[in-house]
Amino acid sequence: MTAPAESSHAPTAEPSHALADFLARLAEADEFGAIEVATGLLDAGVPAERVLLELVAPAQSEVGERWARNEWSVAQEHAATHISERVVAAITAYADPRPTRGRIVVACMDGEWHALPPRLVAEVLRLRGWQVTFLGASVPAAHLVSYLHRHDAYAVALACALPMRLPYAHRMIEACQRSDVPVVVGGRGFGVDGRWARRLGVAWAPDAPGAADLVADERALRRVVPTDLSHLADDEHASLVKRRGELIDSALADLRARVPSVVDYTSAQWDATISDLGYAVDFLAAAVYVDDPVLFTDYVAWWVALLTSRGVSAGAVASTLGHLRHALRDFPRAGRFVALGVTTAVASGTVPR
Repeated sequence: MTAPAESSHAPTAEPSHALADFLARLAEADEFGAIEVATGLLDAGVPAERVLLELVAPAQSEVGERWARNEWSVAQEHAATHISERVVAAITAYADPRPTRGRIVVACMDGEWHALPPRLVAEVLRLRGWQVTFLGASVPAAHLVSYLHRHDAYAVALACALPMRLPYAHRMIEACQRSDVPVVVGGRGFGVDGRWARRLGVAWAPDAPGAADLVADERALRRVVPTDLSHLADDEHASLVKRRGELIDSALADLRARVPSVVDYTSAQWDATISDLGYAVDFLAAAVYVDDPVLFTDYVAWWVALLTSRGVSAGAVASTLGHLRHALRDFPRAGRFVALGVTTAVASGTVPR
């Protein structure tokens, strides 16, 4: 018998097949190895856009999940993110795209430091022929508008990863629109379905290819969606923001009274606790801003999952939210949202009722 002839076509390289190897290189902080995995796919004929979106993007999502599950430290997450940024640069250098279209300015909202997702959007736009200026993380609105006045931008792409930044995002969007520059937004901060982008009256794209398709369609890009923020007339959001420090101090005092052992907290534990309480108030304020309790209850579910992975019970979150609910008894919408947050915390773990 003779052996069957080998196929004349080698197996097609797939980014998904290289993902485990790429994650292993990130885990080992092996920058050169990670770059080799990515450029190996490019050498095998995989388009640069696919390598960015099917290798780097899912790997970075997994990096975030490993931190949230308390499997990786902050230092490991930061190292992996830095390497991913270097990989993105290597992919772009390998592809060496030349601009044939107008300028798109890509930036993170003021206060947003998750720069890798918008960087991926910037590189996909670049690969599709746009001249891209990537301004990076946390760009103040005034500086962005000043830049737009000096440079002829076809459109602005703004990223928001955290919904608590939506009030700031709205001001930034309005500043760009007043400069007559079309805006497209993206990121988890606007909701997985873009619901909060629609509330703020701005075009939304679910991912990098969607953003590229949207900016290529001038009519869709310039279509104005009316904002829906009439509820802000009740001033609950403004009052809640003013009371932020007071609410955090009150919650800390309640925690000390309920849990005497917190006096033994290290300075790092106190910093983390104060930060957590600040985030809770900020997410609540953003939920009031867009008038959607889901923004807050989604955060509570994430918060409980994060803390339980670090040995803190869901009951601790529910008790703190119960205190905030009492403190906000004169805030009808905020109080209702916090009550739903308590229910979410209870449903997220075994909590004494």
